[in-house]
Amino acid sequence: MSAFIDFAKVLIRAGDGGDGLISFRREKFVDKGGPNGGDGGDGGDVVAIASRNVNTLQNFRHKKRLIAGDGEPGGRQKRHGKNGQDLEIMVPIGTVVKNGDFIVADLIKDGQKAAIALGGEGGFGNAHFTSSTRQTPRVAEKGETGLKYEATLELKLLADVGLVGLPNAGKSTFLSVVSNARPKIADYEFTTLTPNLGVADIGRGSLLIADIPGLIAGASQGKGLGDEFLRHVERTAVLLHLIDCYAGDAAKAYKAIIKELKSYQMDLTLKPQLVALTKTDGLDKDIVDDLLGQLKKAVPKKTPIMTISSVKGTGLNPLLRKLSSMVKAERRRQAAAAQKAKVTAKRTLTLKDMPIPDWQIAKTKQGWVLSGPKIERFVRRTDFASEWGVHRLRDVMKKLGILKQLSRLGAKVGDKISFEGTKDTLEY
Repeated sequence: MSAFIDFAKVLIRAGDGGDGLISFRREKFVDKGGPNGGDGGDGGDVVAIASRNVNTLQNFRHKKRLIAGDGEPGGRQKRHGKNGQDLEIMVPIGTVVKNGDFIVADLIKDGQKAAIALGGEGGFGNAHFTSSTRQTPRVAEKGETGLKYEATLELKLLADVGLVGLPNAGKSTFLSVVSNARPKIADYEFTTLTPNLGVADIGRGSLLIADIPGLIAGASQGKGLGDEFLRHVERTAVLLHLIDCYAGDAAKAYKAIIKELKSYQMDLTLKPQLVALTKTDGLDKDIVDDLLGQLKKAVPKKTPIMTISSVKGTGLNPLLRKLSSMVKAERRRQAAAAQKAKVTAKRTLTLKDMPIPDWQIAKTKQGWVLSGPKIERFVRRTDFASEWGVHRLRDVMKKLGILKQLSRLGAKVGDKISFEGTKDTLEY
C-alpha cells in the first residue's frame, strides 16, 4: 500500500526549441543554390493530468526532475526539426501546481489536463528569411529556452463534508459506520495519521466525507498533525464538527477547534458547519442535555447542533440527511457566486486588454537597458556569435523605432546596450 503524500517539490523543465539551420542548395549543375535551411522543432511541454486512479503524490517524492524533450535542429532541404516529446504526469484530482505563490494549475476534474510548462519555439532557418530583396540570407534563429522552475505540488482533497474535532472525538468511527471507509480505530489520540475518504449513501444520493487527523491547540501554526492536513478542509462544502461527550467541557472543546480553523491561512470558520455530540450512548439524557446547553451558548445561532452515537447508530440518518441538504445548498451558492464572478469578469479589463509596450528603454550607469516582451523574444532567438544574426537584430531594433529613440535620449556611438533577462550586449 502506497504512503499518503500530499506535498512535493519538483524541478520542472520544458524542452528547448531546436535551432534553425543556415544552409544552401548544393546540387550538380546548380552554381548558386538558394537557402534551404529548415526551422528547428518546438520543445516539448510538461503536462499534468488529473486522474481518479492516483490518490497520492508519492511518485514525486523520488522523481524530483520532470523534463520534457528538446526540439531537434532544422535540416537541409527545408526539413523541419522534430518537435520535442511532451512529458505527461498523472496527479490526483485536487492537485494544485504552484510556481512560488502563483497558481499555475488547479486540477479538480478527472481527466483534466493543464500544460504547466511550455516548451520553447524552434528557431527559423535561413530559408524563412528569403525575400525579393534578400536572396541569400545568412541568418538563422536560435531555439527558445523552455520554461524551467521549481514547482510545488499540493494535494487538497475534494470532499462534500470535512470531519474536524479534537483527537479521539470519534471521527474515524463515524466514517467507518456511515461509509465504505475502513480507517484505523483505537482508543487513543492520533489514531488517524493521514486523511481518509469515505462515501456515505443517502437515498439516491451520496456524500463524500473526509476524515482529517485530530487538531490540537496551535495546529494552525504547525503543532501536532493538523497543520499538515488543514488544506484538505479548504475545498469541502460543509464542516462536521464532532465533539466527544466525555471531553468534559463541550464548549471549550468547540472553541479550541474554532480558534484553529479561524487562524488558518484562510478563515475556515466561514464554511457552513454542523456540530454533533458523539458517544452519547453511555450517558443519561440529563447529562447530554446539559452538554447541549453548553454548546448552544458557544455555537452561532444558525449552526445546527445534533447528538449521535456511531456505535449504536443513533441519530446518524437524520444527521446525514441534514448534511446532504446543507451540501446541496452550499454547492448552489458556490455555483451562483462563480457565475456572478464570471459575468463581472467580462465587464472588467483583463491583462490581454491592457496595452503592453513592445519595448522600453532605461538609462543606467553602465549604459542602456532594453526590456519588453517583443524585443526580449528577438534577443533570445538571436545568435550573437553570428555577424548576420547581430545585423538582423539591429534591423529589428531599427524597424521597432528603438534606435531612433535611443538617439533622441542621447545615446552615443560605443554606448553599451544590454537586454533584460540576458547577458548579451550590443554597442550603439
